[in-house]
Amino acid sequence: MGQKVGLEDVVRYFDEDGDGKVSPLELKQGLGMMGGEVLLREAEMAIAALDSDGDGLLSLEDFVALMEGGGEEQKLKDLKVAFEMYDIEGCGFITPKSLKRMLKKMGESKTLDDCKAMIKHFDLNGDGFLSFEEFRIMMQ
Repeated sequence: MGQKVGLEDVVRYFDEDGDGKVSPLELKQGLGMMGGEVLLREAEMAIAALDSDGDGLLSLEDFVALMEGGGEEQKLKDLKVAFEMYDIEGCGFITPKSLKRMLKKMGESKTLDDCKAMIKHFDLNGDGFLSFEEFRIMMQ
């Protein structure tokens, strides 16, 4: 799983209508679900600044350009946002249960055992969870 796959997950998280792009309203609502508050006008301005093809929407390519263009500090912040999307319980780890819920939200149906196996693949300390550091390594 590389960075582009992680960014595809981010786009799917925000992309409520499934068109492969993120509208200002979807960005506003997605950030609201994560506990952030942003005005629709602010979401429109953010998208306008990042939109590469002028359609008023953010595509996967726009997210990739954002990640590649940002410095290391910005990349780390963006990874933390992605990690927090999976850390539904707010415990500081991605658990099999939280991974299953997030994948379901993105339209992928996995069993709890499937999620345990996915986590085990990147679980460096063998505790059955993914810490942010393990997630960061996985995303490189």
